[in-house]
Amino acid sequence: MDISNAVFHGLKPEFDDITSAFRATVNQPSGIVNEAREVVKIARAFTEEVIRPSMGLLDAAVTDDPQYLPWDFVKKANEWGLYSMFIPKIFGGKGYNFSCVNFFIEELGSACLAMANLVGVHYLGYGLLISSWNLRLINRISREIVKKEKKGELCLVSLAMTEPDAGTDSQNVELMNTGNLRCFAKKVPGGYFLTGTKIFISNGHLSTWHVVHAYTDPEKASENTVMLLVNSGFDGFSLGKKENKMGQKGCPASELIFKDCFIPDDHVCIDNVQIQKLKRSPEKTNEQIFAYIWGASRASVGTFGVAGARGAYETALKFAAATTINNSKLINQEWCQSLLARMYSNVAVARTACYEATQANAQHGLWKLMNHKIMYYTVRLTPGWVFKTFSGLFNLPLATTLIRKINLDRQEDHEIGRVDGWGSIAKITGTDAAMENCRLAMELMGQAGVRTDSGLEKIIRDVRLLQIYEGTNEINRLNVFKRFIQKSCPESEVFSKTNV
Repeated sequence: MDISNAVFHGLKPEFDDITSAFRATVNQPSGIVNEAREVVKIARAFTEEVIRPSMGLLDAAVTDDPQYLPWDFVKKANEWGLYSMFIPKIFGGKGYNFSCVNFFIEELGSACLAMANLVGVHYLGYGLLISSWNLRLINRISREIVKKEKKGELCLVSLAMTEPDAGTDSQNVELMNTGNLRCFAKKVPGGYFLTGTKIFISNGHLSTWHVVHAYTDPEKASENTVMLLVNSGFDGFSLGKKENKMGQKGCPASELIFKDCFIPDDHVCIDNVQIQKLKRSPEKTNEQIFAYIWGASRASVGTFGVAGARGAYETALKFAAATTINNSKLINQEWCQSLLARMYSNVAVARTACYEATQANAQHGLWKLMNHKIMYYTVRLTPGWVFKTFSGLFNLPLATTLIRKINLDRQEDHEIGRVDGWGSIAKITGTDAAMENCRLAMELMGQAGVRTDSGLEKIIRDVRLLQIYEGTNEINRLNVFKRFIQKSCPESEVFSKTNV
C-alpha cells in the first residue's frame, strides 16, 4: 500500500481540542462547583421522594393505556421548580449554571430515564430558543415559564425538528438539500404560514411552546431555514398521534401537525432576513446554530447514557450483594467483582467524556458568556428585581443585534467544530456504555434480569432509544470524523453524495 501521495496536515490532535475540562479549572468561576453540589442534592431528593416510588407505576400505566399522559409527574416536577431551575437569573429563573445540568440529569436518569427526559427535554427546547439569540423571545418565554410556575401552572417548551420522511436529514446541513424535508414556511405580510408535520417530538403533548424548524424552500433547506415559536393554542396547530414506544414509555413522543398555521413576525426566532445582518452565510449560520444546540443536547443524551449505565451497574450490584450461590455470596466471587469493576469503569469513562463536552460548551458554546467570570459573579450578586426592572431592554432590537455579534459573529470556526464534535463523542460514549452495561448486567444476573421486578429489563428498554435519537450513533461517528479527523486529511470527504 503506497501512502506517499496522501496529503496529511498534522496527525496529532490540537491541544485545545482535547483540554476543555482542563482549561476550565482556570477559566471557570469557582462558584459553579458549589452550584453543582446543590443541584445534585436537589436531584437526589427528588429522585428518592418522587421518581423511585412512581417510576414503575408510570411505566405500567402507559403499557396499559398507550395514550396515557404523565400530567401528575410533570406537575410535581413543576412544584419542585425544576422547569425554571436552569433558566438564567437575568430572565427571572433560579439561575443554576448550565454546566450543572448533566449532573442533575444523571441523578434522575439513574433511576428512570423516562422521568429524567420529562424534565430534561424541556431544556432541549429552551436551548434551541437560546441558540437563536433572540433576546426578546428568550426573555418573554423565560418569564412566562417562571410566572406560571409560581401560579402552579405548567409552561414547557419542546424542540420540533424531525419529520416523517426526514430524521438525520434535518440535522446536518450537508444532507438537508437531498433529504425529504416538507415542513414549509410561506412568507406573507406580517409573518409566515406554516404547513407540515413533525414527529417523535418529546413532550409534544405536554408543551405550551414548540420551537419549530421549517423551510421557506425545502429543496434548498440548508440556505432557507426559519426557526419559529409556535403556541399550542395557535389556529392551524393540532396534536396528532402519540407513539407507542417500547422504552422510555413515560415520556410522550408526539406528532405535531401544522395546517396553514399563521406565525406572526414577533414569533420568528430567526430567519434569513435576520441572518443577513450576520457575517456568515445562511447555510453556515444554520450549521453554527445546529452546532450550538447539538453540542449541548448530545452531551446531555450522553449523560442519559451515563445514567442508564449507572442504573444497570447499581441494579447488578444490588443483585450480587443479595444473592447466595452454594452458601457463598455472589459478590465475593472474583469473576463477579471483575465484572462489576468493568461496569463501574464504563460509567466513569463515559461521565468523563460527557464532562469534557460540557466544558467545551462552557468554554466555546451555548453558555460561554454566562461562564465568563465577570458576567457570572455580576449576575450572581445582582438582586433579581434589578433584572426584572430593566428587562424591557431585552425587547430592543439593538440588544439582540449585540448578543448575536458576540455569540454568532465572534464565535470562531474551530470553536464551532470543537463544541459539535465533543457533543457527538459524549453521545456515542455514554449511550454505548449504557448498552454495554446492560449486557454485562444480564450476564451477571442471568434469567433474573429479564423479570420486570428486577428493574433491569426496563433499563434495557429505555437505553436502546438513546443510540437512535439526537442523531444515530453512526451519524455521530461521521460527525466526529468531520470535526476532528478530516482536517488531518483534507482530501477526504464526509457527508457527501459520494459516501452517504
